[in-house]
Amino acid sequence: MAKPNYQFEKRQRELEKKKKKEEKAQRKAHAADEPPQAVDDAKAATPPGL
Repeated sequence: MAKPNYQFEKRQRELEKKKKKEEKAQRKAHAADEPPQAVDDAKAATPPGL
């Protein structure tokens, strides 16, 4: 029976973590570029003078 290659498995896990971290950072950066829609909608829905 073949011996498991733990280094390969560890490297694959590390690459997957790195990929997820980069995707999260990209989403976070993209979200920071756009103004929050919920706040704008809430201001538009309240009548002036209240």
